[in-house]
Amino acid sequence: MHGLGNDYIVIDNRKATIKEENISAIAKKLCERRFSVGADGLILVSNSAKADIKMRIFNLDGSEAEMCGNGIRCFSKYCYENNIVKKKEQLIETIAGLKKTKLTIKDKTVTHVYVDLGVPIFEKTRIPMQGQGNCINEELIVDGEPFRITCLSIGNPHCVIFVNSIDCYPVKIFGPKIENHPNFPNRINVVFVEVVEEDILKVRVWERGCGETLACGTGACAAVIAGNVVGKTKNKVKVCLLGGELKIEYNKTVLLKGPVEKVFEGRLF
Repeated sequence: MHGLGNDYIVIDNRKATIKEENISAIAKKLCERRFSVGADGLILVSNSAKADIKMRIFNLDGSEAEMCGNGIRCFSKYCYENNIVKKKEQLIETIAGLKKTKLTIKDKTVTHVYVDLGVPIFEKTRIPMQGQGNCINEELIVDGEPFRITCLSIGNPHCVIFVNSIDCYPVKIFGPKIENHPNFPNRINVVFVEVVEEDILKVRVWERGCGETLACGTGACAAVIAGNVVGKTKNKVKVCLLGGELKIEYNKTVLLKGPVEKVFEGRLF
């Protein structure tokens, strides 16, 4: 499945067919492009005692992520269309807490999913990153070059950097250096943003454990939140990513809406 090209392998694991000790290795094996199915990550459907269903998501390097905006939209569509949670509004358990989704359905097919990602976290210790207080428009030195960064968590951590022109920006050079910077003990997603207008952003994201992806839902939200906090954007913004567009609304909580598609299905032996 994919949301704007941000693609995932989704597996119903409610019967724990994939054992805990094997998940990381299977994620790395299945997500390897050209030599396997290929994806940005593996999503497992699990039982929940506190919500309709539980989502677990693993990056292509085998590490487990707290949350994913595009991933949870794929997950929600999968659960509805496979009669796991036959609700237009779903409550989903994640490592980052309970998340609510709302589905747009046409001819029994989920076309768009809207997700409430909750209230962003700015406190450095909770992102986490080194230091105290909030990280808003602070300087970060990488290989002797200064960057102005705003960091926050929306269930998973993001470092937002505004640039003049995104199309030719060296994301693949600075993305991994910032992701693995010692300021971020659990690594971090790096969001590069060009402000086109106050309600239009162009965004490229270097995702922790994945590299640059065609889209990142939480990264798009982080761009809008950071832009709003530093006075660059409005509350309702269209975010243009390599894989397409997302609509973001930020007013204390952050709301994300975008299309989601199933590419194919198969059986793993």
